[in-house]
Amino acid sequence: MTITYPVSQPWLEGRELDYVTQTVSDGWLSSQGPFVARFEQAFADYNGIAHGVACSSGTTALTLALRALGIGPGDEVIVPEFTMIASAWAVTYTGATPVFVDCGDDLNIDVTLIEERITSRTKAIMPVHIYGRRCDMDAIMALAHDYNLRVVEDSAEAHGVRPVADIACFSLFGNKIITSGEGGICLTADPRLAGQLKHLRGMAFDPGHTFLHKKLGYNFRMTSMQAAVALAQTERIGEILALRRAIEKRYDDALAGIDGITLMPARDVLWMYDLRAQRREQLREFLAAAGIETRLFFKPMSRQPGYLDPNWPSLNASRFSEDGFYLPTYTGLTEADQAFITGKVREFFAAA
Repeated sequence: MTITYPVSQPWLEGRELDYVTQTVSDGWLSSQGPFVARFEQAFADYNGIAHGVACSSGTTALTLALRALGIGPGDEVIVPEFTMIASAWAVTYTGATPVFVDCGDDLNIDVTLIEERITSRTKAIMPVHIYGRRCDMDAIMALAHDYNLRVVEDSAEAHGVRPVADIACFSLFGNKIITSGEGGICLTADPRLAGQLKHLRGMAFDPGHTFLHKKLGYNFRMTSMQAAVALAQTERIGEILALRRAIEKRYDDALAGIDGITLMPARDVLWMYDLRAQRREQLREFLAAAGIETRLFFKPMSRQPGYLDPNWPSLNASRFSEDGFYLPTYTGLTEADQAFITGKVREFFAAA
């Protein structure tokens, strides 16, 4: 089956090719190339944060953040029930235990349920800005203050949402708002944490590069070629976000009032256009036959095989995962593309 409208694709309309060509011409392909530092500074400046530390993925960014904060075996980290599993895996990679909290009607972690999950072993909270919706960070930061906890923002889907946590982690995977194909970046205002992040991502080498390693480190480095693409994307992030806001509005306008479709709350930035639908699987099959790719909502963490809780209650996260999905969402999506996609949605429900 031919896919004409993929669920996502990168928008490479800036200086990506120029910068990558420069890295090849200069021979600086590795993580030591100058584009890494240029991207780190540009992305940090855009977000108004002092320090950026680029790495190999959003998942490694989260892992580095937790390790830099000293989180490890015996510790607990509050994680949303409704998220991509990498959020929970990053906690597990450190030897700590993720403790899950259900979502509210905006799909973000329900801040009113966090406090009851805090124990003497809790060391951090990891809010996730789901599909570009900002969590209630004021309430989360207040809880963190009251219980002396650290906060790691999972901003994988929320480029453009300004971070406030100890460390904010962004993904640069190919389907993200800005991309380097694979890659990630941590942002922090704390110079000590920034130094620790850099130390851990680069195999914990000492300054003299003596090959004596005093702690467990990682090869989580970003290459200069990836950073070249990421820098070009960062240079146009304002334009990218504006184009995506227009895409969100066109979807809202075209899909409002369709019997069988439930629109979701507005997003602070648009990563994916998420919605709920009656007869979701039949609708997805109908759209796929027209060349329109869709993707399901996340599954609750406590239903994942690695975290299965046989006593899990009826959750908001479960309810949303049963009928939620998202439509093609990428910066280059045109008005004509959207008119075709939403027309097919209307056609499906009109025939019911």
